[in-house]
Amino acid sequence: MILSIEQVSISSRENKIVDNVSLSVGEGEWFAIVGQSGSGKSLLSQAIGQMLPTNLKVEGKIHFKGSELLSLSRKQFQTIRGKKIAYIFQDYQSSFTPFRTIGQHFDEYLRTHGVSDAKRRRIESIYALGSVGLDENLYKKYPFQLSGGQLQRASIAIALTLSPDLLIADEITTALDSVSGHRVLELLAKKQKETGCAILFITHDWRHVRRYANRLAVMKDGEIVESGGKHRILDHPKHEYTKQLIEAAPILGQGLPSGLQEVEKR
Repeated sequence: MILSIEQVSISSRENKIVDNVSLSVGEGEWFAIVGQSGSGKSLLSQAIGQMLPTNLKVEGKIHFKGSELLSLSRKQFQTIRGKKIAYIFQDYQSSFTPFRTIGQHFDEYLRTHGVSDAKRRRIESIYALGSVGLDENLYKKYPFQLSGGQLQRASIAIALTLSPDLLIADEITTALDSVSGHRVLELLAKKQKETGCAILFITHDWRHVRRYANRLAVMKDGEIVESGGKHRILDHPKHEYTKQLIEAAPILGQGLPSGLQEVEKR
């Protein structure tokens, strides 16, 4: 397993938000954590990258490729985040500074992670844009000049530039329309096949789970109530909460762009 989370709890001064969570993600696997807003799934993903607010306390163990992440200092973790573990967030617009070009964002990211040659940074940035279907001329444009779908594609390109082993994607289609969202996920699936990276996919959308995930865990009130293979849980859920979520979800295939609906029915 590339990632192993063992009995992790996250607490504020007032209460426990995530309680005794354990799960593992295999190399090259697409693992989904599913749950409603407030279930603790995003906090759990942020704990992996030491991105939680300082007022929250984390207990337990998080192993990544043999390293115990919670024991690392923030300075030590800088060698892992970005290079080995990368993030794509729901609020893609806040990932970009409005007065800096897309190219400048790429340049800073690569320079921060040790790519010292400016020419190489530019070449790798333009190649990364092309790999997600974006034209080279977007390199000189500002974030406000791109559509939401283009910005999310650019964020995927940045995250994958250094070929991380684990990509954490947190509700990355929530702010996009249906067509753009599915295009982004199709792109992400394509890039995963090309790079072999594992994906930890945070979502509330069961349509995406059915289409892309290998395994999944269902979270409720900070706890995992059910986990296992995608087909077993979708076709034969055991926990009452999982049954309720699946029953309340949109009909699988409903609302998908033309052409994807038939794939979902297979």
